[in-house]
Amino acid sequence: MRYPFILALLLLSFDASAQLVEDFNPPRSNCCLANTAQMLANQLQDWNQLGRYHADNEKLKAQPAEPGRVVFLGDSITDGWKLATYFPGKPYVNRGISGQVTSQLLVRMMEDVINLKPSALMIFAGTNDIARNNGPQTLAQIAGNFQMMTELAQAHGIRVILCSVTPVSDYGPRPMTTGRPPADILRLNTWLKDYAVKSGATYADFFSAVVDDKGALKEGISRDGLHPNDKGYELMAPVIAGAIDKALKN
Repeated sequence: MRYPFILALLLLSFDASAQLVEDFNPPRSNCCLANTAQMLANQLQDWNQLGRYHADNEKLKAQPAEPGRVVFLGDSITDGWKLATYFPGKPYVNRGISGQVTSQLLVRMMEDVINLKPSALMIFAGTNDIARNNGPQTLAQIAGNFQMMTELAQAHGIRVILCSVTPVSDYGPRPMTTGRPPADILRLNTWLKDYAVKSGATYADFFSAVVDDKGALKEGISRDGLHPNDKGYELMAPVIAGAIDKALKN
C-alpha cells in the first residue's frame, strides 16, 4: 500500500522539471542531412569568408591604386550600402559581409584592406558582436579588435575612420533591442569615440544622424529596426562623406 503513495509524491516532486510532452511536434529536419553537413563543413573552411571578395581584390591589385580610395569594412549594413549610388564617381570599395563580427573583420584586414592600398579605411561594425553572433564577448575583447584593426591600418599609412554603432528599434517584424540592448550600444560608442581621439582616427557619428528622441532608430528609415533602407542611407551618407574629407586632410 505504500508504493502508490510514494509514486504520487515522486510525480508531484518532479512535475515542475518534467520534459515529456503530450504532443510530439519537433522542428522540421532537412531531408538531406549529408548535404547539410557537407555545406556546413565547406563554410567552416572559410569561416571569415576571405573568398567572398578574393576575385575582386585580385583585379584591383592588378591596377594602379586610385588616389582617394576608401575601403568600407563592415557587416550587413555596409554590405547593403550601394556606394556607387550614394557616392558616384568616388573610388570607394565595399568590403562588407553580412553577419560578421569584429574578429572576422580583423582577419580580413590584409586581403580586403591593406593589399588594396587605400588612402582611408572606414570600420563600421560592432552590432553583431553585441548580438553574440559568434558567442558572448566582453567590451574589452571587442575594443581590442578595433584597436588591432586601427593599428594595422595606420602602420601601413592608411587613415582610419571609426563609425559609431547605429541604434535599433522594435517596430520591425521582431524586437531588436532584446539582442542588441541600447545600453550596450552606447557603451561601445563611448569607447569608440574616446579611442578615435587617442589613436588619431576620425570618428563618424552615424548614431546621432539616425536616432530618435527616445534613443531608438528613427521610424521609417529601416525595414526591420536594424538595417537602413534608402532613407536611412541618405541620412548616413553625408556623415561618412564629411568624415572621409576630414581624414584625408589630416
